[in-house]
Amino acid sequence: MATASPTPVLPISNPQTTTTTVAATTTTTDTQQTITGVGPTPALRSFINRVSETVQGGLSNRRPWAELVDRSAFAKPESVSDATLRIRKNYSYFRTNYLSLLAVVLAFSLITNPFSLILLTGLLAAWLFLYLFRPSDPPLVLFGRQFSERETLGVLIVSTVVVIFLTSVGSVLVSALMIGLAIVCTHAAFRVPEDLFLDDQESPATGFLSFLAGAAPTSGPAAVSARV
Repeated sequence: MATASPTPVLPISNPQTTTTTVAATTTTTDTQQTITGVGPTPALRSFINRVSETVQGGLSNRRPWAELVDRSAFAKPESVSDATLRIRKNYSYFRTNYLSLLAVVLAFSLITNPFSLILLTGLLAAWLFLYLFRPSDPPLVLFGRQFSERETLGVLIVSTVVVIFLTSVGSVLVSALMIGLAIVCTHAAFRVPEDLFLDDQESPATGFLSFLAGAAPTSGPAAVSARV
């Protein structure tokens, strides 16, 4: 009696599982592309890197704080011209320290006024991400409305005027700068600079604000090319 051969088992594929896998892979790829597209523009990265390098370089060039507050080096100026000369020499020598003091006074004023800090931070973020470092393609769309470059610039200018002049932000900034300048000028006028070594070849752009002189030629073309 012949033995019956076993019936071959055919592989069964689940089309629903295959479709789900393909859909999940497509969704992951689209998500990765979306995240990649949302990243910072080259102009913004260049600006951030330049600011970071400038701050680090400025901090490395600061004078010892013990030398800044040396009580034995203080004396009353003989005249207004003497005080002016001291301010010029001391500023050339303690430039980074003085800028640090101004930054501390400004930061303290903003921290003690959180409403002004929030408004100023939002205004700065709007300028950076809605105009300066935003490519023109795709166009800006807010609340279902498309804004042109001219409209965006106009809204930002009006917002800046409102925030600076019609809120407490302007008074906070002006008062902080006046207090900081008063501290710096008072110290520089009474600090005797005879024992200071002044480097006449030092660039006047050295310090925290030097990135402003080079930010325009560096990030400007990149920002313009990104907006074309």
